[in-house]
Amino acid sequence: QVQLVESGGGLVQAGGSLRLSCAASGQTFSTYAMGWFRQAPGKEREFVATINWSGPGTYYANSVKGRFAISRDNTKSTVYLQLNTLKPEDTATYYCAASSLVWSIEVHTTPQSYRYWGQGTQVTVSS
Repeated sequence: QVQLVESGGGLVQAGGSLRLSCAASGQTFSTYAMGWFRQAPGKEREFVATINWSGPGTYYANSVKGRFAISRDNTKSTVYLQLNTLKPEDTATYYCAASSLVWSIEVHTTPQSYRYWGQGTQVTVSS
């Protein structure tokens, strides 16, 4: 069992930055691949970024590539998502998730591959 708690969301102007954090507790955090997803009102949950258990392996949705950065600190059982050059279309609730499956891009870009989810943190970008 893994519990995930996101923080760091808020209201920011277009072009601004935020850093989201996701603190994990429970089973060994370092064995899990992690992902960030987002969901805007009336839309399906969409993939944002994923990172493998050790950190070197990362992958991003095209819509955020070059603007967002995912990282993790296994000593703190925390995964981060740095959001830069934010746009109004980035407005959504952002969720972190943990997966025990062997990491691969094909697997970890889909929400069904993740077993544990946080409660979400709201990011609102004003124009």
